[in-house]
Amino acid sequence: MLQMAWQTLYPFTSRWHNLEGVQMHYLDEGAPDADPVLMVHGNPTWSFYWRNLILPLRGELRTIAVDHVGCGLSDKPASYAYNLTQHTDNLIQLIESLDLRNITLVAHDWGGPIGLRAVLALRERFARIVLLNTGAFPPPFFPWRIRICRTPLLGRIAVQRFNLFARAATWMAVQNHQRMTHDVKAGLLHPYDTWSHRQAIYEFVRDIPSHKSHPSYAPLEELEQQLPELADLPALFIWGMRDWCFRPQCLERLQQLLPQARSVELSEAGHYVMEDAHEQVVTAIGEFLKKHPLTEDARS
Repeated sequence: MLQMAWQTLYPFTSRWHNLEGVQMHYLDEGAPDADPVLMVHGNPTWSFYWRNLILPLRGELRTIAVDHVGCGLSDKPASYAYNLTQHTDNLIQLIESLDLRNITLVAHDWGGPIGLRAVLALRERFARIVLLNTGAFPPPFFPWRIRICRTPLLGRIAVQRFNLFARAATWMAVQNHQRMTHDVKAGLLHPYDTWSHRQAIYEFVRDIPSHKSHPSYAPLEELEQQLPELADLPALFIWGMRDWCFRPQCLERLQQLLPQARSVELSEAGHYVMEDAHEQVVTAIGEFLKKHPLTEDARS
C-alpha cells in the first residue's frame, strides 16, 4: 500500500480497544513494563498531535496516546453519546483494561477535563500531571469563533460539510505558521475527510457549556471543586500564551486550583503548542519527570 507523506511523521503501530462493539484506537509505544505516559488529545486533533512527544519519550518510557471515539483512527458511529461523560468513561475503561499504574497524564484542550476526571476516578493509578492549554472548569468566556460553530444549521454545515473548524485550527491555533507544513496539515486533517467523520468535532463544540443547564456544566463544575484534591500530585502547566481560546486567564485559574504546579509560559506559542514549540515542551516535560521521579513505594 502506498504510504501517504504525512504517515512518515507518524511511524507508530495502531492498536484498538473494544468498547462494546466500538473500536477505540490508541498507540502504545516503548517498553511495556516502563512507567506509562498517557497522552489525551482535544478537539479537533488526534494522537497525531503527540507524535513529537512520543518519539523522544518512548526510548525510556511507555507512551500511550488515545484517539477519542469519533476522532483520529477510532470508530466514528453516527449514533453515539459524544460528550464529556462518555469520553471520560471510555478513557477509564482503556486504563483499566491495560491495567496502567504510575501514570503521568499529559493532556491538551478537551483532553484536560477528560483526563483529569479519569485521574479523580482512578486516583491510585496516577502519579503526575502535565497540562497544556486546557481548562478544568466551566468556560469563563465564549469566543465568537466557537459560538458561530455551535449554531444549529450554519454551524453543522460549516463544521461537517466544509470542515471549517479543523481547517481553521491549522491556521488560527498556531503562531509559527512555517511549521504547519503541507504534510503536518494533512496529518492533522486526515481522519476528518467526510461529513460523517466530522460529527465528533461538531459534538465536541456543542458540548462546551454556555449555561448552567447544559449537560456538561455540572461535570465541569464538579471537576473544578474536586481539583484541589490532587494538590499532592506533582504537576506541570505548559502554556502557549497567544492562545485565543484557552487564554492566560485559564492558566491563572488552574494555578489557583493546583498551586503546587510549575508553569512554563511560551510567549510565542498558540493553542497548538505542540506544533508551535514542541522542543520546549519536550524539554520541560523531560526536566519535570527527572525532578519528580517515581519512588519504589509508588511502583509497588
